[in-house]
Order: sequence, then C-alpha cells, then structure tokens
Amino acid sequence: MTGWFRDQASSATIKTTPVDRLLAITRKSLRFRAANFCDWCHRFGPSRKRFFPAAIPRKFALLLVALILPLLAQGNTATGHAPQPVKKNCAPGVVLKVSAGVAAQGSLLLAEITGLDDRQKVKAEWDGRDVPLWPESQPARTLHAMIGVDLEKSPGSYQWKISWTAADGSSAACGVPITVRTGKFATERLTVEKQYVQPDPEQQKRAEEDQKKMRAIYDTVTPEVLWKGKFRLPLKGEIAGKNFGRRRVLNGEARSPHAGIDFPAAAGTPVYAAQAGRVALAEDLYYSGNTVVIDHGFGIYTLYAHLSEIAVHSGDTVAALAEIGKVGATGRVTGPHLHWGLTIDHARVNGLQIVQKEP
Repeated sequence: MTGWFRDQASSATIKTTPVDRLLAITRKSLRFRAANFCDWCHRFGPSRKRFFPAAIPRKFALLLVALILPLLAQGNTATGHAPQPVKKNCAPGVVLKVSAGVAAQGSLLLAEITGLDDRQKVKAEWDGRDVPLWPESQPARTLHAMIGVDLEKSPGSYQWKISWTAADGSSAACGVPITVRTGKFATERLTVEKQYVQPDPEQQKRAEEDQKKMRAIYDTVTPEVLWKGKFRLPLKGEIAGKNFGRRRVLNGEARSPHAGIDFPAAAGTPVYAAQAGRVALAEDLYYSGNTVVIDHGFGIYTLYAHLSEIAVHSGDTVAALAEIGKVGATGRVTGPHLHWGLTIDHARVNGLQIVQKEP
C-alpha cells in the first residue's frame, strides 16, 4: 500500500499551460503559426498573413520564444497546482487520508483510515452510498477504500465520511470535503450508418436487456479482495489509450460520453486480464459485441469489449495477465480496437489511473 499518497495519476482533463498561453500570445502579436513550431502543441488555424512584422527579425523572435518556453515550463512545474492529498485527525490515533481534495469527473481517489479496525464497525460513505473498506493486513489497523468520481458526476462539494464505534461504545464520525470539478473532454462529431444510432425495435429490446444484465452485475459487491498488487494494461507492448470521456455527436445527435479507453490494435491481438478476479460476464452484447467483465472484488470491475474471440467463461477465476480473448471489431464499431472500461461502485472511471497506483 506504500506510495498511495505520493503517486499522482495523470489527469484525463485538458489543461492550459503557460506554454500554451505563450504560443497563443505569440500568434496573436507576432502572427506566428504554432503548428510549424512543434507538432505536440495545440494547433491553431492556418493564417495567410506573414509570421512577423517586418520590424522584428524572424530568427530573433524564434530564438526569443525558444529561450522563454523552457523557463515557463520550469515555472509551471514549480508552481503548478497538482492534486494534493488531504489528511484529517479525526480522534486520538485516528487519521483519515484521501489522495486528493479536488478531483475531476472520471477520477479515482484512494482513501486510507489508520487507528481503527473492522471490529469497530467502521462504515464509509461517499455521496450517500456505502463504500467498501478492506484491511491492508492483519493485525495492522489500517483500512483502505477506493472512491470513483463518475464521468458525469455533478461538479460541487461532497463529503467522504466515516463512522465507527468508539472503545467506550459511543458512536463517532469524521469526514473531509472533496471538490468535484468539471472534466474537460473533447467532442467528436461523426457521421455513421443509421443502424449504429437507430436500432430497430428488436435490437432496442436486446440492448435494454443487456443494460439490465450489466446493472445487475455492477449492483453486486463481492466482499473480498480478488486482486493482488498493481493493475496492468490489458494489452502488451507500448500502447496508448485514448477517448476516455469524449463526447460524441453521431449524425447530429448527442450521445452518452465515452466511458472507457480505446486501444488501437490489430484484430487478433491477445487481450489480458488487468488483474486477478472472477469472470462476471463473457458473451456477445448488442453494442459492445463480444464482451468480458471481470469482478475484482469490492465493487471494482473491468470491461473488455469488441473482442473477436472470448477465451473465458462466466464464473471462471482468472489470474492477472491471463489471456481472456482477442482484439476484434464486434458490436457497434467501425474497426478493430479494444474498448477497456473501469467501474468502481457504478462510477465510470479513467482506467489509466488505477494502473498507476496499487489499490
């Protein structure tokens, strides 16, 4: 459990840095085309005007920008506002910690309670829902929890609360405020075949049945830890996931945000379990095609969709990195890739964050 409150997961939000602002100012005042300066920066629209006024030599201006950018980057690192852990002394010997006091939609928070044990009838709550707690080890008096901030959770202030029975039999409670801020996700507009956005009555009925099935799975909280160690990515090799939280407009109609991560990969590429657990579902669904859902315990589930093949069955126990299927293009998709989702107590969370930490 060490490192929980030192490691900061990368955010799924898009932030504006001093580098971005400098490029914007440069373009406005010097009419410089940022796209020609560095491909990784935010690109501006093309301009037909000259890069710089005649009074400013081009080479001098480029050199000036090149010198200032690293300095601003250093300043941003030193003074940036990265999510900071919060800690509260609730009672003598009882300490409550949360990995961040401010979290964007779709984030994962880690919580730790020291000085209590489950024999004291400890209860945790997040936004009106009970949150499972588990001990790090026995007889250590440390309890852990994961808090999922749903992708569409309303921004605002919420309380992470715990309550317990004190040694004298009295009830005690404690909590810390957590601010949820709006996640800044991209919007994608696509034109696709009608069947992908307007299923016929039979297909709609099947989709609704699938939704009920998934809801029943996520309603089930296995009261034990089925994983061990860190979560892994579901594909091997150097891969980059994308599209988490992306808002999609299909044929002019707004759809639900993309609740998982898309990994581009060739059809037939092996797909692996992100961690040990029990297979809760392994079948063909209308939207997600050949789908595997793994229960890792305490309300934590990972989902693997659009598979060309499924190599496990519902009820199977799988080890971390066990092959569970192969990348495909089944379901409502236009090409092969792996859609990987993470759900924590019904909250749709950016799966890359659980890979970076050891729950």
